[in-house]
Amino acid sequence: MKVARILPLVAAFSLQAAVASAENARINIVSPADNERVERGEEYQLVYEVTPGPGGDHFHVWVDGQRGPGIHDAKGAYTLPKFSTVGEHDDTIKVVDKGHIPTGPQKSIKLNAQ
Repeated sequence: MKVARILPLVAAFSLQAAVASAENARINIVSPADNERVERGEEYQLVYEVTPGPGGDHFHVWVDGQRGPGIHDAKGAYTLPKFSTVGEHDDTIKVVDKGHIPTGPQKSIKLNAQ
């Protein structure tokens, strides 16, 4: 009988711990701003602050579906590739584990190349 009472408590505590852990992960793209207009062929810096949270080891910047190298610095700037085409470009930071598997936290912005 006691086991039947304890199991729901353990499950509730585990769920609460998982939610609290996920809240510790944070991604802030400082600049450029979402939907900012950029010049085609120019170089831009993606300035970031990342707290990977539990299970996260590092992160990658994805530009138009292409994964960039792994980054371990929690704060800094990543040089975006020069956009050769006019239009909207997707830029995403994804937190991953040591096996490069996404752990959940990610943040995206769109840049409009002119």
